[in-house]
Amino acid sequence: MGTVHYVESGVGPPLVLLHAFPVDERMWRDARAELEGRFRLVTPDQRGLGRSTLDGSPTPGPEKRRRAGEDETGSPSLEVAAEDVLALLDRLELPRAYLGGCSMGGYVAMSVLRRAPERVAGLVLADTRPDSDGEEQRRNRLSVAERAEREGVSGWLADNSLPGLLGPTTWQRRPEVVRTARSLVEEQPPEGVAWAQRAMAARPDSSEVLRTYEGPALVLRGEEDTLSSADVAREMAELLPHARSMTLPEAGHLAPLENPTAFAAAVGDWLAELT
Repeated sequence: MGTVHYVESGVGPPLVLLHAFPVDERMWRDARAELEGRFRLVTPDQRGLGRSTLDGSPTPGPEKRRRAGEDETGSPSLEVAAEDVLALLDRLELPRAYLGGCSMGGYVAMSVLRRAPERVAGLVLADTRPDSDGEEQRRNRLSVAERAEREGVSGWLADNSLPGLLGPTTWQRRPEVVRTARSLVEEQPPEGVAWAQRAMAARPDSSEVLRTYEGPALVLRGEEDTLSSADVAREMAELLPHARSMTLPEAGHLAPLENPTAFAAAVGDWLAELT
């Protein structure tokens, strides 16, 4: 359980948003501008990414870095990332908060739900999925992890990942968003990228966790998302007893970055009803 870097702004009901892979909390910048007038927004950099160190300390040493983020079996685990989120809630003296996540951030949010559902006042899952990886996806993740450690991430990681992360509308009409996404990917620490891929590859299925969550939930999906299909989003919403589902137009897998106005409107209206 470590200390993660986070950005906090706004006043109102607390909303913690967990970023996608392979970017950091800066993906929420434009959505923040539209939400912070009504909510207390907290956006952490997840362990090893952005400005959060891999071992959870302000200054990681090599020995600490090797052991960083491992579970009791000695493997990278999203359960450790969930513990980071709970520790941050404690640090901010928030017994409960609304919790949202995009893609990998959604996996971490489901891990938080597995450990401490009583801390989650409401759940936002954007462009994510509850199932575990299949064999091929697991192999691909481990191969990316090894390459990141061997070569760093410059050049190839953005080229490999952005075509699947951003929708056609973004590629055609939002060159500035493509540039932002590319620079975010390029700036991630290789060891954090490797850790995150191994942790995601090892994640369990969270369907039962969602099925037993009695709080309100909002399932969002970018209309052009090819990584989390409309069927996956619908099935995820059906698992949750009290879910609403919405599609965000002209956006792909990083919908909150690609169409922050639509994301902020969906989340803001939903939260306003609840609070």
